[in-house]
Amino acid sequence: MVESFFGLKREPFSIAPDPRFLYMSDKHREALAYLMYGLRRGGGFVLLTGEIGAGKTTVYRHFLEQLPGNIDVAYIANPKLGVTALLRRICEDLRVELPPHDQYVDPIDALQGHLLLQHAQGRRALIVVDEAQALSTDVLEQMRLLTNLVTNDRKLVQMLLIGQPELRTILEQPVLEPVAQRIVARFHLPSLSEGETGRYVAHRLAVAGLEGEMPFDPLALARIHKLCGGVPRRINVLCDRALFAAQSGGSRLIDSRIVDRAAAEVFGRPAPAAASPRAVTPAPATAPRRWPAWLALTGVAAAALVAGLALAPTIAPALSRSVAWMAPSRLPMIALPAPVPASAATPVVAVEPAPPPTMSAPTVVTLANASSTALNTSPDAKASATTPALAASAGTQNASLDALLAGGWTDEAGAWRALASLWGANLPAGTDPCGAALKQGLHCYRGRGGLAPIRELDRPGVLRVVDARQRVSYVVLLGLGGANATLRDANGNDLAVPLAQLARAWRGDYATFWKAPAGYREGEVVGTTGAVAPWVGERLGPPAIAASGAASAPGADETLRARVYAFQLAHGLEPDGVAGPLTLMQMNRESGVDEPRLKR
Repeated sequence: MVESFFGLKREPFSIAPDPRFLYMSDKHREALAYLMYGLRRGGGFVLLTGEIGAGKTTVYRHFLEQLPGNIDVAYIANPKLGVTALLRRICEDLRVELPPHDQYVDPIDALQGHLLLQHAQGRRALIVVDEAQALSTDVLEQMRLLTNLVTNDRKLVQMLLIGQPELRTILEQPVLEPVAQRIVARFHLPSLSEGETGRYVAHRLAVAGLEGEMPFDPLALARIHKLCGGVPRRINVLCDRALFAAQSGGSRLIDSRIVDRAAAEVFGRPAPAAASPRAVTPAPATAPRRWPAWLALTGVAAAALVAGLALAPTIAPALSRSVAWMAPSRLPMIALPAPVPASAATPVVAVEPAPPPTMSAPTVVTLANASSTALNTSPDAKASATTPALAASAGTQNASLDALLAGGWTDEAGAWRALASLWGANLPAGTDPCGAALKQGLHCYRGRGGLAPIRELDRPGVLRVVDARQRVSYVVLLGLGGANATLRDANGNDLAVPLAQLARAWRGDYATFWKAPAGYREGEVVGTTGAVAPWVGERLGPPAIAASGAASAPGADETLRARVYAFQLAHGLEPDGVAGPLTLMQMNRESGVDEPRLKR
């Protein structure tokens, strides 16, 4: 096989989605920040465009993961729907009750009544349209009319349009001027630069398990960029074929000649290089943007950032969501680097939604009499990340909530030992779980809060649950879907629990394991210096701001702190510029560190 020939553990360039290969570049984080900024505006249209395969779906998936739990999403995958079919699909996704087709009712009236009721309960609606360049003028006009559904002080619905570059041209038509005027944020994803293409290829090979020399020589990487135009999906196809061609010829080094032969097979002819389009800011500007907007917008104080003023870590709590158990210690103000042209961003893999793999697993117990109104803090369309340890269910049996609570561990140490087995660790009975785990390279983390940050961490954990008689027990969280959580009890049963019922027993206590980088000491708060700082800088990729050449530019320490701060904002963490355990866990997740993930 190609993988064994090159010393890889898994296929590195599959076009199938695999969260382990996901890496958000600076441009993709910037796009995510624009989307979050637009969401905070609370109405109108948010626009995300990019070339085919540039990573729009990657940004959208991250955006979905960071949505607050009070936002309901209607996802339109078929832009060819007519006005009536579109309205019905929106009503279906938002769970608006409509009469049968033979009983006419204006769907807009039904939708407005539903949205008003949801607004009274503190909820909002977001309508997402993929491949929006295919929308007809009539449908776009109808979507504009939907944005007119308002209360006295707030719009009831917001639109996110995702499409190819021609969507921008379509919206410039005079007939669609009313739609264009309602765009509150927009961003265009450019293709990868030549340097980014090389880093992108190296990243995928590293995640696939490459430990030796890079198989692609520099000229081959340059040729790949030219042939693929910096589009990640095309890069995947070409590199996959090049590895096969090299293995067939018995060569572990891939040069430009092998790349050309592979290109002739997969493309038929060399593909033209694509120019990197310019990113579009959310408001007109006469001067070119010099600050990475994902630092400015996510901090809310864009003017202060452009002026190079100090940025306090308290200015963006709304963007980072309510994450009480994430709260790190507050630090002094962060002096951001002076505004100079941004350097190259880190490459990213373009991923599209796909069903998770099916694997064998223990029996799943479904609670009887489950509530039909289970909490829905995440749309079902969210991307899933599964591992062999957390596989799909095989069978079901009924159980009551009391039986679930009674089946949990009465001692927390037992739950810790079960959790450790998912990491491949064995904690002896009678020992301190965290102390024993530390000897095997695992650190303990404890927190308290809600499900949203647990979704973001995407790792199994121990939950403390309390029954009606205030008896405490512990269960292991294996999965977290849109309406159910999968829990393992002390008897080895996997329990599918509606979130509404879990909320009756769980008070927010959460604990988990994580793998720290080499040199990390237990309890250490990683700043901008020390043994772990280089690891943090490497995971963040090249600086988005070049500090040299500016009289007021800070040193490398402050540059790294600003980059950590921006990373935290883009991932919904409490921003302080210091890489604590939660930030390091997120970096592990993005860089493909082998850790168990939650079943969706």
